[in-house]
Amino acid sequence: MMRRDAQAVDRLPMLPESERRRVLYEWNDTRTEFPTDRCVHQLFEQQARKTPDAVALIFEQRQLCYAELNRRANRLAHYLRQLGIGPDARVAICVERGFEMIAALLAVLKAGGAYVPLDPGYPPERLRFMLDDCAPVALLTQGHLQQLFKSIGQPIPLLDLNSQDQPWKNMPPTNLLPESIGLNPTHLAYVIYTSGSTGKPKGVMIEHANIGNLIHWHRSAFITTHGQRSSCLAGFGFDAATWEILSALCLGGELALPSPAEIRDPEKLLAWWRYQPLDISFLPTPMAELAFSQNIVNTHLRTLLVGGDRLRRLPISSPPFSIVNNYGPTEITVVATSGQLDHNPNVLTIGRPIANTRVYILDAVGQPVPVGVSGELYIGGAQVARGYLNRPELTAEKFLADPFVSQPGARMYRTGDLGRWLEDGNIEFLGRNDFQVKIRGFRIELGEIEARLMEHPGVREAVAIARQDAAGDKQLAAYYTCSEDGAQIDAEQLRSHLSALLPDYMVPAAYVHLEALPLTPNGKLDRGALPAPEPIAQNNRRLQTPDEHTISTLFAEVLGVQQVALDDDFFQLGGHFTIGNSSSEQNSGGVGERDPNPYSL
Repeated sequence: MMRRDAQAVDRLPMLPESERRRVLYEWNDTRTEFPTDRCVHQLFEQQARKTPDAVALIFEQRQLCYAELNRRANRLAHYLRQLGIGPDARVAICVERGFEMIAALLAVLKAGGAYVPLDPGYPPERLRFMLDDCAPVALLTQGHLQQLFKSIGQPIPLLDLNSQDQPWKNMPPTNLLPESIGLNPTHLAYVIYTSGSTGKPKGVMIEHANIGNLIHWHRSAFITTHGQRSSCLAGFGFDAATWEILSALCLGGELALPSPAEIRDPEKLLAWWRYQPLDISFLPTPMAELAFSQNIVNTHLRTLLVGGDRLRRLPISSPPFSIVNNYGPTEITVVATSGQLDHNPNVLTIGRPIANTRVYILDAVGQPVPVGVSGELYIGGAQVARGYLNRPELTAEKFLADPFVSQPGARMYRTGDLGRWLEDGNIEFLGRNDFQVKIRGFRIELGEIEARLMEHPGVREAVAIARQDAAGDKQLAAYYTCSEDGAQIDAEQLRSHLSALLPDYMVPAAYVHLEALPLTPNGKLDRGALPAPEPIAQNNRRLQTPDEHTISTLFAEVLGVQQVALDDDFFQLGGHFTIGNSSSEQNSGGVGERDPNPYSL
């Protein structure tokens, strides 16, 4: 072995060659052939020619066949071409769920453009930002939603899809040829906005070829019969909706759509879902966990797909369908890993890399970690997005050259998520890199606190976060909703439960009961909307002497609470011993590492 005396120790390869080969190549041996010469809408057009009279869409007791859906989309597509829509041109779509939403999406693709979904449930400020940022050539909407766009910064041609006098109703119902408009699979299919760490959404650019691989994998993994019925429950601005819509329509399925009223109410939505004769269905993770906790089961279902957030529980009893857990950032075209879960697994894994996808779990210097060791997830392969719209610096930071393959131009996406390989080649998801916090010298994984909270029979959902108290120190706070059996559960019960399972430094000081956890319009947990905990005060024994009042006032001021009583617990009020000085917070020690400086209160 060649000596490299100048090589930094942390960059030396630590894995045996056999294990390095296993985690980098054997478990990433996912290569399969898929059509790379067709755009996504051509797959739908091929299906419309094959089964023109088959049901494509089901909405509010009405059905639409493939041929009619194709004609509707074609007429609008021809009109969009007259407006100047072509390859990579962006077209915003803000409509309620229904036939018009699906026809508009297909029309934009057929015209050569990239659709930008704007969920009507988004706050007006977010909608304005997205419109300004993506600078669409046109905006497709409905009459009753037009007030959302009264104050947009630039004039945009606005098409009312519900208008009685549609200028495209007499346009040709025939398909447009991609060659005639210079369109190919490397052009954009959609731009979907995700939340940014700076607070500003960022647009992810996905190409036709990216979606083509997703559909190819979906066919091989889940489609067993022609005409399978599936649903579209994900928010229109959530990339999972693309998976639901295009996988169904490009593979000859029947797609059932809930009404706008049902989609806005989780209880109504699950009631609708429960009785639909579905073969396969996707539920965003929070929605799936709500169904599991309430024992809501669709007895027609063969396969339930979940994803979009960390899965932390399964149904109480074994359901009549298989559950497939999926993981994938928007930047990897919806799904990167997938795996079926056993009813009583030791670990709720996110499965293995899907077709033509590579997953690397790397340490801080970009080297693969051993099996069982935590590292950051990097994803390469056919579904890596083009990058972020108007964000070249962020694109360069997150989309990196793939050093583990020889393919020219191969890239990988740095997710910011933590995971580890298990011995069988499945991956355990460990949470966000930025959900790991350091408090008073201890490195804490918030997901571990949440998992222990969920083990309490009275808890239905749980979230742990780190907040700053009045003194500027970080404090752990827990938020929870109750199961049907946990209506009377309180903070003391939860604190006692966690104290028996976790070290003291991981037991939250504050507990907040909520009727429901706040969600984004895409159905993900909205951590920024969690309310601040109420100040803690136990007030057991009353203060009597002047000295007691003075000491109580001083402690209340330091701890940021309203009052401190004689019997109050210093630690339960959020107090702690600071170990070391402020610079120790920047050290990179592991869990429980302590600065050697003396104790100070």
